Amino acid sequence: MPDAPAASDCVIALDVGGTGMKGALLDRTLAPLTTLRRPTQRTSGPDAVVDAIAAALCDLREDAAARGLTVRSAGAVVPGIVDEAAGHAVFSANIGWSGLPLAALLWDATGLPVTLGHDVRAGGIAECRIGAAQGALDALFVPVGTGIAAAILCDGRPVRGLGHAGELGHVVVEPGGVPCACGARGCLETIASAAAIAAAYTERSGRPVDGAAGVAALVVRRDPVAVAVWNRAVDALASALATFSTLLAPELVVVGGGLAEAGDLLIEPLRARLEDRLTFQRRPGVVRARLGDRAGCLGAGILAWEAAGSEPWPDGTTPRTVGATVP
Repeated sequence: MPDAPAASDCVIALDVGGTGMKGALLDRTLAPLTTLRRPTQRTSGPDAVVDAIAAALCDLREDAAARGLTVRSAGAVVPGIVDEAAGHAVFSANIGWSGLPLAALLWDATGLPVTLGHDVRAGGIAECRIGAAQGALDALFVPVGTGIAAAILCDGRPVRGLGHAGELGHVVVEPGGVPCACGARGCLETIASAAAIAAAYTERSGRPVDGAAGVAALVVRRDPVAVAVWNRAVDALASALATFSTLLAPELVVVGGGLAEAGDLLIEPLRARLEDRLTFQRRPGVVRARLGDRAGCLGAGILAWEAAGSEPWPDGTTPRTVGATVP
């Protein structure tokens, strides 16, 4: 049985995205003792990304030692298809790796026991433990950004499907529609992702826009093209969520990612249109995520504490930001 954590114990948590990494040393309450942000280096190739991850883990370990802290474990979460049990990054189009034994490579490079996880599933775990879905046993966490994915939690456990579960962005909502990067047509991502919303507005209006946030600002001003593009995206999201609700009966849908920054401009119509599509099904609540872009890193910390044989003791409040930042 593992020793009980001491006050000086911590874990390393690292959330690896397509363009940037967010890391932290987290204490037993999941409060960050120090934080780290740096580029992923994906433009230099997949091997450079592995080196960048290893360097970030080592820098956080050195910072822990300088503070007199003991690192109990490390968690790293990455995008794409991830087989957590095998410790493999199965596939990532954004980063360019395939069939990579990432956990073992990081162990060799750092000497740290690294638990590998999926970024969205880890974010969903964090939202259920300390975020907007706290207390829910059956929930769907849907971050909507450049792409769309989902973390499915049933009876309090993430559904993994050997790393393939949760590909909400590739549910076809418009058969025969716009080609998707995955090879299909009419996937949700081609209509409702932040990138798709911005592209659709520019195509219809002939005017460039500052991403989905720019479209949202135009919706508030009742720009007719922006309203039409936004409504189409919300309808597509509602259709996909209705399918998930029919199959999985979540009690709560937590919407995160960049698009959720629009707040009620997204959440209220999405909630209403999902309700309109359901008849006998369980009707989930629809809420905005609470943890923002910290969800993946906090989820990585939860995985690390569990790998160390200890449950984190969150205090029930949003984790505070304290300590210095590692350059």
